[in-house]
Amino acid sequence: MVRANSMAKVHTDMREMETKPTRRELSDTKGILKQNREFLDFFWDIAKPDQDTRVTAIENLVRYLRESKKDDELKYTLKRLVEGLAATREASRPGFSLALSQVLQTFEEIPLQTVLDQIKERHNLQKASKKQKRNAAFGNLFGVLALSQSGRLSKEPRVILEAVQLLQSLAAFRMHVKDLPQKTIVDILTETPEAVFEEVLFDALQNDLTSAFSTPEQLHLLLVAMQKFPAVLKSKKMKKLLGSSKVVTKENLSKLTEILKTAAKSVKKDNMLPPVARDLMRVAVQEESFEIFWDEVVINKLLKDQAAPCSFLCYRLLGSALPLLSLGQIGYVLRGDVLKHYGAHVVSAQVPAKFKFAPEMQQYVSSFLESCCDPDKQFAVITGFTCLTNHGNPVVPSMWTVVQNLQPSVVLRYVDWLKDMFCCPKMDLCLDFSTKRQQENFDGKNWSKNCVQRLRQWIIARLASIAENPQVKKEEDLVMGIARFIFFHSFFDSKKPTIKIPETQSQLSVPLDDSMRNVIGSSFFGLLLQLSHLPVIGESPEAASLNEKHIRGVTSNGSLWISCLVQYADRLLNASVQVHQVRPFTEEQRSAWNRVLESVEDLRKKGNKTHSAETMAFQQLFLLLGINLFKAPEESLDLLEDLHNCLAKSQQKKQKKSAKEDSEPQWFDVLVDILLSLLSQPSRLMRNVANVVFKHICPHVTQKSLNSILQLLQPENINDDEEESAVVVVDEKHSIKKKSTKHKGEEEDEHSENKSTSSEDDSDSDEDEDEDDDLSEEEGEVDENLRLELMNVLMGQSALATEEDKSDEEEVSDEAMMQLDERISALFSEQKKRLQAKKDEKERMRKENTLVRDFKIKVLDLIEIFLMKQQESPLVFGIIEPLLSVIEYSMNSESGKQEQDFLRKTADIFRNKLCRAKRYYKNVSAMKEELHGLMERLLTRTRKLKESSVAAYYFSAVLYLVRVLKGGLCDDSATPAVGKCKKKHTEDKVEVTPSKQAMDLGCLDLTRVLTLFSDALKHFMTKRKSVFTGNMFMDLFIRFPIISGALLDTTMKYITEGVRSHQQGQACSLVLKVLQTREVCQSLTEVAWSDLIEQVLAQVIQCLKSISVFRVKVDHEKVVKCLELTRFLITTIQKQKLPISLKDILPVLQSLDQLQDFHRSLQQSDTYWSVMKLFGIFKPKKEKVKVAEEEQSKQNSQKKKKKGFLPDTKKRKNRKKQTVEEVNMMSKLSTEDDKITEEDGKKNIRKQKKSKRKALDEQSATPSKKIKGTNDKKHRQKKAKQKPGNTK
Repeated sequence: MVRANSMAKVHTDMREMETKPTRRELSDTKGILKQNREFLDFFWDIAKPDQDTRVTAIENLVRYLRESKKDDELKYTLKRLVEGLAATREASRPGFSLALSQVLQTFEEIPLQTVLDQIKERHNLQKASKKQKRNAAFGNLFGVLALSQSGRLSKEPRVILEAVQLLQSLAAFRMHVKDLPQKTIVDILTETPEAVFEEVLFDALQNDLTSAFSTPEQLHLLLVAMQKFPAVLKSKKMKKLLGSSKVVTKENLSKLTEILKTAAKSVKKDNMLPPVARDLMRVAVQEESFEIFWDEVVINKLLKDQAAPCSFLCYRLLGSALPLLSLGQIGYVLRGDVLKHYGAHVVSAQVPAKFKFAPEMQQYVSSFLESCCDPDKQFAVITGFTCLTNHGNPVVPSMWTVVQNLQPSVVLRYVDWLKDMFCCPKMDLCLDFSTKRQQENFDGKNWSKNCVQRLRQWIIARLASIAENPQVKKEEDLVMGIARFIFFHSFFDSKKPTIKIPETQSQLSVPLDDSMRNVIGSSFFGLLLQLSHLPVIGESPEAASLNEKHIRGVTSNGSLWISCLVQYADRLLNASVQVHQVRPFTEEQRSAWNRVLESVEDLRKKGNKTHSAETMAFQQLFLLLGINLFKAPEESLDLLEDLHNCLAKSQQKKQKKSAKEDSEPQWFDVLVDILLSLLSQPSRLMRNVANVVFKHICPHVTQKSLNSILQLLQPENINDDEEESAVVVVDEKHSIKKKSTKHKGEEEDEHSENKSTSSEDDSDSDEDEDEDDDLSEEEGEVDENLRLELMNVLMGQSALATEEDKSDEEEVSDEAMMQLDERISALFSEQKKRLQAKKDEKERMRKENTLVRDFKIKVLDLIEIFLMKQQESPLVFGIIEPLLSVIEYSMNSESGKQEQDFLRKTADIFRNKLCRAKRYYKNVSAMKEELHGLMERLLTRTRKLKESSVAAYYFSAVLYLVRVLKGGLCDDSATPAVGKCKKKHTEDKVEVTPSKQAMDLGCLDLTRVLTLFSDALKHFMTKRKSVFTGNMFMDLFIRFPIISGALLDTTMKYITEGVRSHQQGQACSLVLKVLQTREVCQSLTEVAWSDLIEQVLAQVIQCLKSISVFRVKVDHEKVVKCLELTRFLITTIQKQKLPISLKDILPVLQSLDQLQDFHRSLQQSDTYWSVMKLFGIFKPKKEKVKVAEEEQSKQNSQKKKKKGFLPDTKKRKNRKKQTVEEVNMMSKLSTEDDKITEEDGKKNIRKQKKSKRKALDEQSATPSKKIKGTNDKKHRQKKAKQKPGNTK
């Protein structure tokens, strides 16, 4: 509709253009446009809001004009684009301006002067009416902007002068165009040659340059001219213009401040630095007056202003000034009040609702470091921001990514500076500040100590982040130096400096306490974890080769990072003269350490020869437990002893073992227990190493080892009778070790701690209600006990009146009363402690359950690794039932977030890693009976389930077993009898040879399997509350056509014998899927296929005859599925020309159309008519009422009422004249109006008045005159029809 109106407007404009004498040269445009519709569409697309559409239309327009080479079309294009500069539609003005610039740039033969004259004439501000002045102003603005963007304006000085003058004349319309004219003048100046500026533009812009301190736009114009034309604006001219040869002077500081405040407020919503501020700072640097500008304007004026835009302007000036300043000026700026004020903003802007400037400042610093080539400036900036501290803690984050833009030499220098600040904190170098709350809680005694501790903690995190970040330009020596530094200060102290150990050369000015060493130790093990995933550093060929192989966690020579650190630790232990260990090893621990080194060396030599995964696994475990001796020596000793035993057993030669040796656990079983113990440790490094080692020993895992892992996943009620577990759960927060029959996991890292904390918080609301209920019950029980104890206390003090002593005159003494109060108080205090103890016990149990779930989630990683690495192992079959039991129990247990994560991960592993595995065990001939029995147990268990969602996983496991048995390699002797496996529809079915059947079935006992699935199908079709679903059998039929063909007869009878409509519909879908299967069709002869189609058709006819009423939605779904099967049958019969009669089904189908609510379902109706179309019967078309169509078109054609003008209905007209039709209509409506009740008439008085006005408006819009009141009566007639009880 909008397009039609726009087209009408264009044609109207064209007709007006023909009538005007001033535009006779375009009088033939109407004919041109009628001939070429494509040309006109370009202008519609240019005015559309979508930017891509506009750009595409402009490109097509320029290409079309270049190819057509028609002058009349080019003239019309210029006229149309000039007119569009003042359009009011959204995005029209920029679109036409860009199109005009592209046309002028392409066709250089068009003189710019002519175009400028057209712009002035078409958008004349003097001739424009008051309402059109705004559009005319925009037309002039976008017209000059188009000339500037064409790139030809600098070649025509006269046009430049007129364009600038035209822009200056728009100053009176600042309310509309704002500062766009001044910005356009600045853009023109940047492209104007110096000679043109001096000869042409200087005089025209002299007034603007003289009043530079009036507005930000005029000052920006002066600053741009000074930078662009320094030879023209020399000191003499500047002095003549401004009264001084410089811009930044003491006399102009107040004016500059006001201009900057105005500019800051103007870009408040844009979050950007005003261009005038950036250029003013650049000029201040050039005039060597930056210090005056920074101190007087920025610090003393802008920073002290409480307005947020002024503060953000100061921060942006700081960030943008870095590339302009010298080394000394950078140090001066980064030690001033602006940076301190910025730090206070960062600390206070932690509230989510507040605006955060830190990301913008990071972008400024990152851009400077990336573009700066001076190492000294880079070092000054990175250390300057590091020294900005809040009570000792640097404001910038420890993971600040700007460090990746530093040069390698600067990174090395920065790391050395951080190490020096750690050993000897120089708080006087830091720009420290405190918040108001910190000042209120100021503690002079511990202030210095806390500041040093916070600074050191940040430095350790900063060093670790530099080593971990692969984007930082560094060498291996730098990473190793950082790791050694952190390890040294975690567990050692320096006694005497030595060159061999660089870490001893820096003495600590402030000693480290135990809490700080624990923090550094945690950072060290976190760094080890990241180093295990770090790509090989360097650009050497060896490093490139290792990176191509995706090898992580090694140096360029192939050594593990942890191995290098173990060697460094051994060097420190041997240098007892220079180094002192904070927690010295005992003799047992030291011997264990030496034994670890010997074992690692033996494994390394052996690994160089064999390169076995087993050797690598033991080596990593020894290194991890060895380095863990420094953190947890007691736990590591036991694990190391078990690991040495495992290594010794694994290296023994194969020989005959005694019965005693056979009863002992194998080395890989013990190793699995060690890995499970590592998973229970609160360390991501332990978990990572355990997973890596388990990948290496997967081929050695036995059923016993796998059962020990699966046993930990079993629900707690299943393991009540099991032996006590050896897994120790460590609660990192309270440092308590517990043993329980329930297998408990634990937190391992900060990420998992946060995850468990969030899960605890999510479950607090639910558990609080349970706690309240329990407490109320406990209080009820306690009240009875408390009442008895209270009675005893009162009776002991004779304070309770008895039946024998009924005198009220005798009173208890004050001393006895005080004793009584003390006993009662003690009684209630003890009761309160009991309640609190029970509550604490319940909270402890809840936390233990959380740790158990976390540990189970970690154990699932081992199962996932085994399924990925050992898909062809027969041990996979032993995982099916345990995982299914976990899923079943979790589905019926609590629905906390942590439990849902555990269930989701278990289900994902079971479905994707097990059931959908691409490879599986092939040699199943020896265990086919066991697998068939497992299949029977799963289907039996499935029938007893209550949830179909759980049954789906059981059925998926059954299908997986069918796939394994069918694809397995079977011996000839184990081949099932062919006669037992045959399933005939008719006697004419093709016989399958024994060799072919054995090849197709593998080790699958078809008779046994068919019995199982037949029973399951019967259960689904005959039980009202069956857990089986149609999708399960659909999946079975799709994946195994041989089974679907054998179950076809069983499925076919349920089309009519299904217990409910849902089952009957599913039977139709299953039969349809079987008939569409290529294998089933190819296995039958033509006669057998024809008989099968006839049998199915008979079932369908019987099913359709049974349909009499539609009660629920399932009835419609059943009919849809039955009709889809019918459509396939009829299509097959007609295409293959089978000798089957369709006379019986046609009356049945026709009878369906007569049923009530049959066509209520749109899908059912469409399917029905698609079937009837095969008989040549088409869906009847509904006749459209012409009267209603005409009324609708009349309503759409009515024009909108114009605002601000007197409507035609208000004008005096001759209302006495009436046509014969109107008189008849009036009489008819009057008779109908009499039937309306009096009560309805009173309610519709106001609506009648509105309808009268509407009728008058319609009367003015139509050519024939209507009498007053006609539409009013029509309205009342319509209302009367809608009222209940009123008849026409």
